[in-house]
Amino acid sequence: MCCEGRQELYFCENQFVDTAKILGLVAGFLTTVAFVPQVIKTWQSRSARDLSLVMFLLFCTGVFLWMIYGFMINELPVILWNIITLALALIILFFKLRFKN
Repeated sequence: MCCEGRQELYFCENQFVDTAKILGLVAGFLTTVAFVPQVIKTWQSRSARDLSLVMFLLFCTGVFLWMIYGFMINELPVILWNIITLALALIILFFKLRFKN
């Protein structure tokens, strides 16, 4: 059984940490990339009329807090993806304010 011996325990803990980091990076990548089509669509149509301003303000605040949390716990996946997500969300928010139609 894995992790019964001292040396195996160290290996299993490191394997879990590596798997968790990879999972965090993949999950962050997918949720961040999900914003790219909306940025492109909003830019091409020059319209963000159907997007809720309140929702995006709340979302940007939440992502900013997740980013701060990532810095506090020193977790690169949390920091990296929330910085990128915040940038994409702020672009959409900018379009929302600029394209009033």
